[in-house]
Amino acid sequence: MLAAMTEQTETRKQRAARRAGEFPPVPEALPVPVLDSHTHLDITVSEYGGPPRSARNEPGSRAPQSRANGGSGGGPADDPVGAAIAVAAGVGVDRLVQVGVDVESSRWGADVAERYGGVLATVALHPNEAPRLADLDEALRAIESLAARDRVRGVGETGMDFFRTGEDGRAVQEESFRAHIAIAKRYGKALVIHDRDAHAEVLRILDDEGAPDTVVMHCFSGDADFARECVRRGYLLSFAGTVTFGSAAALREAATVTPVDQLLVETDAPYLTPMPHRGRPNASYLIPLTVRSLAATTGTDLDELCAAISATGDRAFGPW
Repeated sequence: MLAAMTEQTETRKQRAARRAGEFPPVPEALPVPVLDSHTHLDITVSEYGGPPRSARNEPGSRAPQSRANGGSGGGPADDPVGAAIAVAAGVGVDRLVQVGVDVESSRWGADVAERYGGVLATVALHPNEAPRLADLDEALRAIESLAARDRVRGVGETGMDFFRTGEDGRAVQEESFRAHIAIAKRYGKALVIHDRDAHAEVLRILDDEGAPDTVVMHCFSGDADFARECVRRGYLLSFAGTVTFGSAAALREAATVTPVDQLLVETDAPYLTPMPHRGRPNASYLIPLTVRSLAATTGTDLDELCAAISATGDRAFGPW
């Protein structure tokens, strides 16, 4: 009754503002488990408290046998990280890659990966973070120390992004990016790339330095021509909820030229929530919306696409 009264008394604008901070409902489970190749559990939990714990019991949440609880940490009621992992596993997203953007978040992610069997971590200084640091070398030493840990399977997100730093940040970003490439190669870890309107710069630096064996283009944002350049180099293209946006025709075309065995999917949670929930908080349990969109876009059988994404994730990051 209270909910009905609220709906009647709220204006459309008020209701939209209220729902903007609420997690969307749980989608239908995937038929074959996949991974979320890029998420920020620390931000999701600190800003929104994590997805609703009751979501795992909602209709459509039943999924195939998962690997999410393969280690310690089963998601007790007082543990929002464990609850977020459990909700995702309930819809067939049984592995998560927790991504670092600075020393603090990288250390947090490495610790979480050691606690939960369904989580692996990456560590890095985000390109927007590097120019702000008083001592870049000291921060890079901390990242390298974390990269040596077994449950840390990637170095990133690193790359180039001048949107916030402008040209003043270019030199430090490039120095940091080159250092991260070297760390990834020294420790045999995947390199996770953040590329915001810097496609040519990213490829130039990777070609100069020599890319690691595994390169993941996080939240791929280029067109079909850029996708072909990345595919030719053997890179993996990870598509986020942006591929579901109505304005993303070029991005969908890029997905169609990406071989299924070079394709990953991610949330970048709590950002980039897929349609039809754009504007609300994102979380790993919403991956099925993006996967189904990609299956429709590429004309790939859903089971086949899920199996390919899962295999590519294991190839990129190793066994969970």
